[in-house]
Order: sequence, then structure tokens, then C-alpha cells
Amino acid sequence: MGKTTKKERRLYRQEFKEAVKMELAEHKSSFIVYTVLRVMVILTMIRQFFLGNYEGFFLCILTLMLLIAPSVIQVRFRIELPKTLEIVIMLFAFSAEILGEINAFYIIIPGWDTILHTLNGFLAAAVGFSLVVLLNDNENLNFTLSPVFIVIVAFSFSMTIGVLWEFFECFMDTVFRLDMQKDTIIHTITSVMLDPAGRNTPVSIKDISDVIVDGQNLGLGGYLDIGLLDTMKDLFVNFIGAAIFSVLGFVYLKNKGRGRVAGKFIPRKKDADKDYLQQVRDKNSIQLITQEEKPKE
Repeated sequence: MGKTTKKERRLYRQEFKEAVKMELAEHKSSFIVYTVLRVMVILTMIRQFFLGNYEGFFLCILTLMLLIAPSVIQVRFRIELPKTLEIVIMLFAFSAEILGEINAFYIIIPGWDTILHTLNGFLAAAVGFSLVVLLNDNENLNFTLSPVFIVIVAFSFSMTIGVLWEFFECFMDTVFRLDMQKDTIIHTITSVMLDPAGRNTPVSIKDISDVIVDGQNLGLGGYLDIGLLDTMKDLFVNFIGAAIFSVLGFVYLKNKGRGRVAGKFIPRKKDADKDYLQQVRDKNSIQLITQEEKPKE
């Protein structure tokens, strides 16, 4: 295939944008959610700019991109996301970035981080499940996968995403001195490094009420665990979310696609009448042919 010209690339971008707009307006409920969240993010972005919080400003830009991502994915890969999945993805992005980071819900509301990590495990398992199902439905592939294998892959995919995210948090905390792995106050520590004999014998310090660093009382009411317990909790709730969807996905496959709950989170191939990119291209082709056939004066 030859290289595309600038005119062809520009035409494709125009067609793609038009198809994305059509995709956004397909479901009334998801379009309303998208519109409301988009307005709220833009207002937050303006506020963050005037407050001089440029990190929050760029988080808002990222959120705007995440809000439109479901529609872009549907057009680009010609798959149909259930409207429930679309809405949950948009609410997840808004809850994590705007509410969680900018409005400090991670600190203000106990369990906010836990809720999102559980939902992330559920959604990531749905994505892994869908990838396998969509590839398995490819007419160019001539093998059949068992339901057990598919849900194992979906579960493993979700847990891998969870682990990679924890790697990212650790990297950001170590290199950029952030606190993405939130610390935990504990009152007992156990370590072999406390053994005065220098042997591999765990020694515990119990009933810790405070810690002094460089002569300064930290006033925390206990010992500061740096991220470990938070990471383990995040992976555990990710495990729960992934396990829940895996069970639902297994039931969905055993019932040959008749599972109501799982079906609301599993993408499928687009039907021809929902392939908006192809529709836009066909419309433009018809217009071009009509213009060429129009008699010159």
C-alpha cells in the first residue's frame, strides 16, 4: 500500500470526528452523563487554572480525554460498548481524577480508594473477558475456547492490570516523591532487623503510640507504614472485583450470552447499522460521486 496524502489524512480525521459525534449521541442516557460530566470538568479546569494549580488543570484535560475515550474506542475498533459500561467508565474517570485527586475524596471519604480499586478489578476483568470473546469470534480463527479458560484469562488480565498500577504508584512515589501509595497508621511492627542477636528471629514492638524523628514528635498516634498495607489492600479488592466478574462471565458463557448483569459490561462487534465511521465514509463517497456526475455549466 502506498503512503496516504495529507488530504486523505485530513479527510479521515474529519470523518472520524463526525463518527465519534454520532457515537456520543447514540444513547440518550450516556450522552446526558457525558455532557454533565464534561461541563463539570471544564468548570473545574477553569477554577484550577485561576487557583494556580496547574497539576489539577492537566488532570482535568486528562479527564476530558478519558470521558470521550469510550466513543473513540467504539469507532476505531468497530465494537459496541453497552451503555451501562460507557456510563460506568465515565463515572469512574470522573470519580478518580476530579473527585479523588482534585477534591481530595481519597482523604476526606474513608473507603473511596477501596471502592474505586474494587470497581477497577471488575472493569479490567470485563475488558480481558471481552478481548478473548471478540478474538474468539473472529472468523479468521478456527478454534473454540472453554468458558473456564476465558474467565481465567479475564481474571488474570485484571490482576495484571492491578499489579502494573501498583508498580506505577511505587515508581511515582519513589522518583517524584508523591504519596500515591497512601500510608497507614499501625501500632505494632515485627521485623528480624530488630533482633539484637542479628539472627533471623522476628521481634515485635507493640502498643506504639507515637514516633519521634530527629527529635520531633510526629503526633500520628502510631507508627507510619509506608504504602505496603495500602498496596496489599488495593490488590485484594482488585482480586474481589475480578473474581465477581469472572463468576458472572462464566454464567454468561454457560447460558450462551443470556446473562443480564454480565451482558451490560461485555462489548460486542458492531452491527452494520451502528458502524458510524463506515456510514460517514459512504455518505461522503455518494456526495463525491454526485458532484462528479453533476453536469458542468
